[in-house]
Amino acid sequence: MKKILVIGGSPKSLINFRGELIKRFLSHGLKVYACAGGESDYLKNWFNKVGVKFIPLPLDRTGTNLYKDFIYFMKLLSTIKKISPDIVLAYTVKPVIYGMIASRISNVKNCYALITGIGYALIPPKSLKQRILNIIVSLLYNFSLKSVNSIFFQNQDDLNLFFKKKIISKSIKIKIINGSGVDLDYYTYTKPNPRKEGINFLLISRLLKDKGIYEYVSAAKIVYKLFPQKNISFSILGPFDSNPESITLEEVQLWNRKGLINYLGESDDVRPYIAKCSVFVLPSYREGMPRSVLEAMAMGRAIITTNVPGCKETVISGKNGYLVKEKSSQELATAMVKFIKNEKYIEEMGQYSRKLASKKFNVHDINSILLEEMKIINSFNKDKLI
Repeated sequence: MKKILVIGGSPKSLINFRGELIKRFLSHGLKVYACAGGESDYLKNWFNKVGVKFIPLPLDRTGTNLYKDFIYFMKLLSTIKKISPDIVLAYTVKPVIYGMIASRISNVKNCYALITGIGYALIPPKSLKQRILNIIVSLLYNFSLKSVNSIFFQNQDDLNLFFKKKIISKSIKIKIINGSGVDLDYYTYTKPNPRKEGINFLLISRLLKDKGIYEYVSAAKIVYKLFPQKNISFSILGPFDSNPESITLEEVQLWNRKGLINYLGESDDVRPYIAKCSVFVLPSYREGMPRSVLEAMAMGRAIITTNVPGCKETVISGKNGYLVKEKSSQELATAMVKFIKNEKYIEEMGQYSRKLASKKFNVHDINSILLEEMKIINSFNKDKLI
């Protein structure tokens, strides 16, 4: 039996973003191992139930402590040598960089990198520290990706950036996929009901500045002033983060006290929250491919998001929602007002979102592309090769 090792940033992402892919690996007779930082009883139970050997590693996902990164790399190297996998698939910044280097040292023959976004380290630098970090990460990426079999990107803009920064050469095999995909059987269509429950805008993301949360709150202020008597609400669902660009607990509590937003905490199951919302909003500055938007589309929600890499691929403006300029609270508010003045758009565009999710973002179709590229299945008849 051949072995595959999947290396991710957090165990929760292995389940939420790669769960269906892991199940496909298992269905094709692979013995699956998974590595990520942290663990919990819920995660252990999930991995045990599906038959995956999970190995927690001490990953500081967003930190810049070289000593901690060195410890993580050495433990990852030891893990790879012990497992001796036939295939390694890594995603997110540190797992890709250190996973691909460790796999090369361990003579793993089949190595694949999935670039799920550029991350904090590669966004345009605002300080000298970030500029230095940008250079270091670019060099590490360049070194780690030299001998991979293929690199998967979730949008063309991220690929172009890697070429522009000379992180990768055009001789490396590249495949662009439509994000992580979404399970249309799990995220089923639910009809929005703004007349009964009021118009509820919902944002789901980690509480980071570059997700456009400040713009979302500012847009809420604008809308409340325009429609003081109308039943409108603005909700945020998602965890706080250790990222340098994170929103503080104090800020969120202040917004709550002022009645600007309703902070819902975090949840392992976003479906009940999407079902209760009218329109889904993500004013992010840049994404690989926003999973939260795909989930909302699958459940039949109209989308307002920014005209930036990753986000712009999810919306046909005027069909299933609106694209707005990044960092523009006014444009965001204007798009919200369109739904408030024309409530029929909420259901009509939501239905189009579901159709678009089915056509373009079905997780099983995307996973088939991954398995074909990794030569686990045959592209013609989907038969198992490994």
